[in-house]
Amino acid sequence: MKIFEQVFRGGHVVVIVFFVACAAGLVAMAGYELWHGFTPGIEQSTRDRFNTVLEAIGMLTVALVTLELAQTIFEEEVMRDVKVSGPTRVRRYLSRFFVVIVIALAIETLVSIFELMHEDPRQLPYAAAVGACTAMLLVAWGLFVRLNRSAEELEPEAMEEAKREDHKVA
Repeated sequence: MKIFEQVFRGGHVVVIVFFVACAAGLVAMAGYELWHGFTPGIEQSTRDRFNTVLEAIGMLTVALVTLELAQTIFEEEVMRDVKVSGPTRVRRYLSRFFVVIVIALAIETLVSIFELMHEDPRQLPYAAAVGACTAMLLVAWGLFVRLNRSAEELEPEAMEEAKREDHKVA
């Protein structure tokens, strides 16, 4: 069984490395976009430059989400080597994940709305739908946390153990 644990841990490390590589690529592409958007010698309208900057913000947002997911996997699966089975661990793991996803989707919704307002207003309902889904995801996450608290009260030692594990990461 120890060999399988090592295989899974190695798999997590490989996924983390790919996440970091993807994030680095996105940051590089965003930097290129920003350079292209701010270079004075290139003939572009202010609106085109604005859209270029918005594209860079979108790429940076996805890069940030990617890095946050890599960090979550690293801390939870590699450093702490926790098994996500108890309500406390599930809540903590999902909360870290949902914070990143909700923030990224909210930023992406704003970027899309700014971009579509001027380019193709007929597409605004689609951007609004992403925003509405983000809001529903936030509400569902809040409901999950609220309902999960009663399960946590049944095993207070799990919360104490999770708090002790935080010192490993800090």
